[in-house]
Amino acid sequence: MLKKVLVIGAGTMGQGIAQWMVQQGLEVELADVVFDLPAKGVEKINESWKRLVEKGKFTADEVLNWSTKLKSATLETFSTDPDLVIEAIVEDLQAKKALFNDADKMIDEKAIFASNTSSLSINDLCSDLPMARKRKFLGLHFFNPVPIMKLVEIIQSKDTDQEVIDNLKTWFEERGKVPALCQDSPGFIVNRVARNFYGEPFRIVGDFNRAKINATDAILREVGGFKMGPFELLDLIGIDVNLSVTKSVWEAFKKAPRFAPHKLQEGMVNLGLLGKKTGEGYYNYEK
Repeated sequence: MLKKVLVIGAGTMGQGIAQWMVQQGLEVELADVVFDLPAKGVEKINESWKRLVEKGKFTADEVLNWSTKLKSATLETFSTDPDLVIEAIVEDLQAKKALFNDADKMIDEKAIFASNTSSLSINDLCSDLPMARKRKFLGLHFFNPVPIMKLVEIIQSKDTDQEVIDNLKTWFEERGKVPALCQDSPGFIVNRVARNFYGEPFRIVGDFNRAKINATDAILREVGGFKMGPFELLDLIGIDVNLSVTKSVWEAFKKAPRFAPHKLQEGMVNLGLLGKKTGEGYYNYEK
């Protein structure tokens, strides 16, 4: 069904999606509007594979084969004949719509278009596209780290062909993912449920207090049975990414108080303390 995939957005999620797709035997191009990010992303993926070979997770031959299938590209040089295009850029409706509108003019009509949006409406994202493209447009929401996390949300718009949904669901199942079919509603399933997982701890902690943050995470891990506490998970995902999703869901529910962003999120973003990717968030990761 799928042989060639274009991933647009070479950040953490785009890299993870590209890596997993290559590991399924597909040819993958990783592109981004920022000129040097795709090449850096490919380099990071190759470094990750090298570490996994050293740990005995993969063989050197497997990694050598995958490395030949993974390429970097710019938005001017990517191939125009992929079977699947996955967008993984900033969580901004207008930016995503503009990207899809431009890609529609450049990419073969056979291609399926998918957004890795965490919470934006799939119907809104494809609203300006021609009907032929809308029938092959959907949401594919992966979870970080993509090569490890099995869940992928498949979100159908009002115009997506059922056959496209069914085929992708089967394709993911055959490769060990757990696809969840979702309605096009704010936050879909996981991010709607997760607002309480983050929101209540924010209200409990109140202000930045590392002792309270540690205690909250420890209780949810050791008593609640979660693999990670909410603040640990926020640092992994990116506090800015989580804030963007929080605002999107909050606005979609007409600013219902239970979904409101918390000052502890906004303050960290304003300070540029975004979690692991910046070296500091609710925890310090500086070496």
